[in-house]
Amino acid sequence: MPLTPLPDALISGQPWTALAPMQDVTNLPFMQLLGKYGAPDLLFTEFFRVHGHSALDQPMIDSICQHGTGRPVFIQLIGESLPDLERTVAEIDARKLPVAGIDLNMGCPAPKVYKKNVGGGLLREPAKIDQVLGCLRNAIDGRFTVKMRIGFDGDEHFDAILDLVEKHDVDLLSLHARTVKEAYRSEVHYEYIKRAAERLPCPVLANGNITSVAKGQWTLDETHCAGLMIGRSCIRNPWIFRQLREHFAGQPVFRPTLADVRDYIDDLFEATTHGKRDALSHINYMKKFLNFVGLGVDTDGQFLHDMRRTKSKADLDAVCQRHLIEHGRAQQLFPEEPIKGLIARPNCETPQGCQL
Repeated sequence: MPLTPLPDALISGQPWTALAPMQDVTNLPFMQLLGKYGAPDLLFTEFFRVHGHSALDQPMIDSICQHGTGRPVFIQLIGESLPDLERTVAEIDARKLPVAGIDLNMGCPAPKVYKKNVGGGLLREPAKIDQVLGCLRNAIDGRFTVKMRIGFDGDEHFDAILDLVEKHDVDLLSLHARTVKEAYRSEVHYEYIKRAAERLPCPVLANGNITSVAKGQWTLDETHCAGLMIGRSCIRNPWIFRQLREHFAGQPVFRPTLADVRDYIDDLFEATTHGKRDALSHINYMKKFLNFVGLGVDTDGQFLHDMRRTKSKADLDAVCQRHLIEHGRAQQLFPEEPIKGLIARPNCETPQGCQL
C-alpha cells in the first residue's frame, strides 16, 4: 500500500480533525467542496460494502484519487467475510491507491445494515470482532483504523471490544458515543470516549454532536481525546474545520453570514449535479443537505418549511432570496449552534439513513 503521509498538523500537538464517513455524502464532490471551505486533517470515504461479489467501483476510486484537498484519505470498509475482506485489501494494494489507511465500519445503525451482521451489527459478537480485526491487521501493510459505537443496545461488550482494539494494534479509533439502537436520537455519552482515550495506546477521535468550536473544545476538555470527527455538523456548517483550526492556533475565528450560506447552497447545488438526475430528483437530493443547513437560518423554521416544498431550482432560489438575502438578512451572522427546537427529518438525512 503506497502509504500517504499524515499532515504536519497531526505532529504539532494540535487536536486532530476528521471528516466522518457518511453514506451518500462523503463522496468526491463533497470532499472537493470541503477543500474549498476548509478541509479537516483527515478524510474518510463513505463505506465500501465488502461481500462475495464486490469490487472497488470508479466513484470510490475517484474520491480517493481526485479530491484535491491535499489531505490524507482513509477508505472505509464494511463487511464480515474474512476472505472477502482480505481480497479487498489486496485489491487496494494492487491498484496502488494513495490511501492513508483502511478503516473498518463497526457503527452503522441502519437496520438493513446491522441485520446482515455488519457495521453496528458486529458489536453484538466480540468473538467475530476478534476474527475480523485479526484478519484485517494481518492483511493491511499500513494504517488500520476502526470506527465504532459503544455497543449494540447496551455497553456490556464495550471494554472487551476495547481490549480487542488494543490486541490487534489498531492505529486509531473513532468512537461515536451512542449505541447502535440509539441511532442519533439520544444524548451522546462522552464518558465512554474518555474511558477509551484513557485505556488505549492509539489515538481516539470523539464523534457525535460536535456542533461548533465551543462544543468541540468542551469535548476535548471533557474526554482528553486526540481530536474530533465531525459529520452532520459540517453539512450545516462547512466552515467548521477551518474554524477549529483557527481556534486551536489562537487566531480570529471566521464567522459566516447568511450571504455566505447562500453562496454555499449554490456550491452544493453545483456539487450535487449529476447527469442521471432530472431537475426534480436533484432538488429532492439537495433537501437532504438543506435539512441540516436550515437548522441555522431562522428560529421559526420557515426556511425549512418553504425549502421542503420546492420543486425546481427557481423555487429554491426564491426561498433562499427571501430567507437569506432580503430585508437586511444577508449580513446577519450564521448561528454557531443549530437553533434549538428545529430538527432535520430523519428520513432526509441520507438515502440509506446511515452514518451521519
